[in-house]
Amino acid sequence: MVNIHITTFVQAPVQRVYDLARNISVLKSSLRDTPAEVNSGAGGHLFAPGDTLTFQSRNLGKTRTVTARITEMDGKSLFTEEQVKGDLKSFRHAHHFKETDNGTIMIDMIECEGPRDFIGSLAGDGALRKFIERIAGKRIAQIRQYAESEKWRAVLITDR
Repeated sequence: MVNIHITTFVQAPVQRVYDLARNISVLKSSLRDTPAEVNSGAGGHLFAPGDTLTFQSRNLGKTRTVTARITEMDGKSLFTEEQVKGDLKSFRHAHHFKETDNGTIMIDMIECEGPRDFIGSLAGDGALRKFIERIAGKRIAQIRQYAESEKWRAVLITDR
């Protein structure tokens, strides 16, 4: 079992950070230059409860897929995505947002169990942790870059 906890300070209002974290364009943009891609079953530009996301990446000689559903959403403080099918034994990513006087604290808590196949199990938790930390780090950096600049206006203005 891999447990990852990433805490990030973003100098922007909590609602902006929350909406950027739920934005499909920002997510897709953050995956450029990685072996991962995402397709969304979301009805709009922002993820909502019940929406699905399908992540695909080429790892260990195989294309791996995880389909996750937004299972929990609470205003501007939390949303959670959980695997409903895919190559991993389990995957859960809880996104927490806490307003502060000068910005937002964003907390990503990821729990997952490695691939079901023999090759994936041989690679172990270390390879899985490294891959997920890399992808999550790029997503967090992208959210922060958009939130702390005027870039957010280009992706959120049409969502409101």
